[in-house]
Order: sequence, then C-alpha cells, then structure tokens
Amino acid sequence: MPIRSEEMLKSLQAGSAQESLTLGVIGNGSVAALIDGYGRIVWSCLPRFDSDASFCALLSPSGEGGDWSIELEDAVRAEQHYLPNTAVLVTRIYDRQDSAIEIVDFSPRHRSHGRFYHPVLLARRVRPIHGSPRIRVLLRPLCDYGSRKPETSAGSNHIRYLLSEVTQRLTSDVAVPLVERGLFFHLDRPAHFVFGPDETLATSPADFIHTALEYTIAYWREWVRNLSVPYEWQDAVIRAAITLKLCQYEATGAIVAALTTSIPEAPHTQRNWDYRYCWLRDAALTVRALNRLGATRSMEEYIRYVFNIVSAEDDHEIGPVFGITFERELLEREATGLAGYRGMGPVRVGNDAWRQRQNDVYGSVVLASAQLFFDRRLEHPGDERTFQRLEGMGRMALRMAEESDAGLWEFRGRAAVHTYSAAMCWAACDRLAHIATQLGVPDRARYWHEQAVQLHARIMERAWNERLGHFVDAYDSEHLDASLLLLADIGFVRGKDPRFIATVDAIGKALGRGDYLFRYIAPDDFGTPETSFNICTFWYIEALAATGRRKRARMMFEHMLTMRNPLGLLSEDIAPASGEHWGNFPQTYSLVGLIQTAMRLSRRWEDAL
Repeated sequence: MPIRSEEMLKSLQAGSAQESLTLGVIGNGSVAALIDGYGRIVWSCLPRFDSDASFCALLSPSGEGGDWSIELEDAVRAEQHYLPNTAVLVTRIYDRQDSAIEIVDFSPRHRSHGRFYHPVLLARRVRPIHGSPRIRVLLRPLCDYGSRKPETSAGSNHIRYLLSEVTQRLTSDVAVPLVERGLFFHLDRPAHFVFGPDETLATSPADFIHTALEYTIAYWREWVRNLSVPYEWQDAVIRAAITLKLCQYEATGAIVAALTTSIPEAPHTQRNWDYRYCWLRDAALTVRALNRLGATRSMEEYIRYVFNIVSAEDDHEIGPVFGITFERELLEREATGLAGYRGMGPVRVGNDAWRQRQNDVYGSVVLASAQLFFDRRLEHPGDERTFQRLEGMGRMALRMAEESDAGLWEFRGRAAVHTYSAAMCWAACDRLAHIATQLGVPDRARYWHEQAVQLHARIMERAWNERLGHFVDAYDSEHLDASLLLLADIGFVRGKDPRFIATVDAIGKALGRGDYLFRYIAPDDFGTPETSFNICTFWYIEALAATGRRKRARMMFEHMLTMRNPLGLLSEDIAPASGEHWGNFPQTYSLVGLIQTAMRLSRRWEDAL
C-alpha cells in the first residue's frame, strides 16, 4: 500500500509535489480516471478517452486545478486497495489525531434493460471511519488541456460545469457552497458525489451510489468468475485483465494503447506521445491475451471496430493507428496549457504515426480475427463473407510484405524492410490458409498456403545473417531488435529451432540490462534509448521458456511482478537503475505481456492440486 510522508502530502496539497505513476484506474468502457495514493483524481478525459483532459493535474497545468481532491485536514498517511476482483478503488486517509476517512471510487457498469449501463460518470462516496475528521472537496476541472477554467452554474443541490466537449453535473448531498468555495467541514456521515451527465437524478445521490456500487461490484465479479486464469499469479492476471477491459471503448470496440498522453519514456526526453488511440497491433495483442483468458466478447467488439475501418479501405493500405471513433487523421499538436509530467513537456495531442506505413498491421488484423472461425462458443462465428473481408488483408500483406516501412517501433526518420513486419505478413497468409481449410474452401487454402511458403523462404533468405549467426531486424541488416523474439510466438519458426535460440541469446546479450530488456539500443530519431520496454522484457521471458530455460524465465517474471506499482499496474517503461516507471499509463502492451507470460509459465491446475 502506498504511504507518503507528511512533507510530501503538504506539497501535494499546495500543488507543488512531484507526480508519480503510483496511480489506480477506474472506469466503465465510456470513461476512465487515474487516482493517486491520496484519492485525488489527476487524469480523466471527458466524454471519451481521447477527449480534452478535464482532469489534467498529472501533466502540470499552468494554473490552479485540474484535479478532484477530497482532502482530510492534517492528513499524514494513506493506504489504498481495490475491492477484490473489481474496478472499485478504496482509499483510506488518516490524520494526526488518528481520525480517518474512506473514499470509494468507481464508474457504474452493469446490465440494465438488456444492455450495458456505462454512462460518462464518476461516482465517489466518502465516509468517516474513525474519530472526527474534517474534509474539504476541491472539484476543479479545466478546459482546453489546462488552458482555462470552465463556466459553472449552481442549483440547490448541484453544480453544472461547461467543459470543452460536454456539460457535466455534480449532484451531491453535501451543501453546494461547501464544494463551490472548497470549505473544510466535519464529516459526520457518509457523503456522496455523482459527476455525470447534465440530468436530474431520479433518486438521492446516496441511493444512486448504493445501488450502482452494488450492481457494479456484481458485474466485475461475474466477469472475473468467467475468466480462465492460470493456477499461479491469479491476482496479478486478474488485475491486468480488468485494466485491459477498462481500456476498451464500449461504443465502438476500439482499444487504446494507454489512457494518457505525453508521459515521457525517460526523464527529460522528447519521447512524449499521445497513446489514447487504437493501434491495430496493440489492440490485436490485447484481444489475444483476453481470448486466452476466455474473455471473447472483447474480441468480437474489436473485430467489429476493425471491419468498420478495413471495409472502407478495400485493397488499399491501412494506417497503423486510428481514433476510437474511426478517425483516420490524428493531427499532432502541442498543448501549451500543460507543462508536462513533472514539467517535462511537450504535451502532445494527436499522433503523427497515422501517416506512417507499418506493414505488420495486416497480419495483426488477421491474427486477431482468426479465433472467430474456430471458437464454438461465439454467438456470431466467422463465415465465408468474413473470410472474404480478411482476404483483402491477405492481398495487402502480399503486396507490402517486402516494402520498406517504419516498423512497429515507428521510426520517424528512417525506413527498411523490417523482419517482424514481413513475418507478420507471412502470418496473415498462413492463417488465411488455415481458415480456408476450416471453412472447407480447398482452392483458397491451397492458394494461401503456397503464398505463405514462398514468402517464408524469401524472408528466411534476407533476414538471417549467416555471418552473425542470428536473425536481424531488417533485410540485409546487422542489427537486433526485440520484435525478433516473437518469431516463434507467431509460428514463423519453432521455439527449439537453433536459429531462434541463437537469436534469443544474441538479443539477451545485446539488449539485456540485468532483468530488463530494451527494444533496441541503436540511436534513433531522438537519440539512444534510456529505459527498458516492459513488453520486450516479457517477450524475452516467454522466449526463454520457449527455448527450454523455464527456471531463468520464472525468476525474471517474478522480478517483473515486484516492479508493478502498489495497485498491480504497469506503465510502458522501467528505468533499470532506479526501477522507476516511465511512459504512458496504464500501458496495455505491458499488461498483455504479464498475462501472456503468466499463462505460459504457470503450473497447470491438474499438476498443482
């Protein structure tokens, strides 16, 4: 449980504390919020994941605000946990006199009238649990990425906030002037806060939160109950799975790479990117991880999202990243009203990666869709029409497999025929052959099998460096990158293939830093990388297991579990020397790696019981 010193707490309340990624996340598929160790909401974009950051304190707004704090007077320590198997966060705060309060944070999500109820709404309940605590409520959203305060108006029991893209209403059983003016008051009974649509509640805030909380807890526990978790590391896997679910935008099925923008990949770097969009590659890996746990509904929703994109493209190139409501252009700009995480700007909105060619996306789409044709649990399994749509991805894979691209690391200043991109194009052809066989279309099965065999041979000829004795990152290259660790995972080579083992060993030697792995070490557009990339560490652990070195793999995995933040979450990067988290948060890539690795390394239930 995170505990902060009195001095740090005072500076936090004064607005001068150094932010950290010791954060929890709540959400419901429409909205998400990041909450620090003292129950302060420091990041939330409304009304969508990629909207204006109404709560933006995490990125240092130039003026006061950008947070929603429930402050306990003379607070000295805090502790925090999730209710088991839910996305409901509990924060307990204690003062000098040992008075204490408990804050419960959640966003309602449950079934109602035959569909899911998941409004753009944050719910908070605060109650005294010891002594005679005094609190104040500071609800201070901002507009235009920290540039200005919203217009407000008050009624008898509510305050209305005119935000950049939506009007939100706070309804509470706390007197309006106490919230408007941020006054301290004795908390002698539970207080309830509903920050949601500009509509009158049909019941009291207390009754609304009581019922919504009960239903939301039941929803999440039922969802978790249906997961096929490994025998070992269940809590870590469950927390990762819930967090991945929170990163899927319910309205379209899009899965964002992270909920934040511009948390730098390393201190004082220009590697500050906006990850609040749907990378087809990242989302496909998320779907794969959830599929392995049995959470197939996320796959079905995501495939609908993808088909809405690719059906409009026919046999044309598709970009690597799209907006969560299908936007193709994500124009990148700097938000000048925010100084950045710990003042380390710039803060970027939009991502110019949409302009890039990343040829692995065709394989990503096909691999994410393949289970549709083999899983008998699905209500709407893949059919010949679905297969014909995917064949368009296959044709593009054949066309682009050996064309230069920016690669999955999105190099902005150079291009090459990247081995991983070409291998993913091979995977598209290979899986289409299997799907055609399953559907009983032998002529198409033969066609895609022949194309896969021919492409495989060409890749092997150009991506294997005979002099160095391992695969390389691009055709005729002499460099390594961590994506080569996935060649066995996608079936391009066997895990026990001596060529793959040699490549794994070379990567561990060149890119490893203790128990961490860099994605590459060669200087790029922004200099030499400084932090390890969490999913690459997990890829390396999986590769060790695939090549028979399970003891070393388990040791590294256990270490990575200790590097999660106190609530079990991971960002994108870790600084090997300090263990500090960097990069956008929570990072779906990292949590996918955790789940996949746990599933591979865990003892079987049959062997353990």
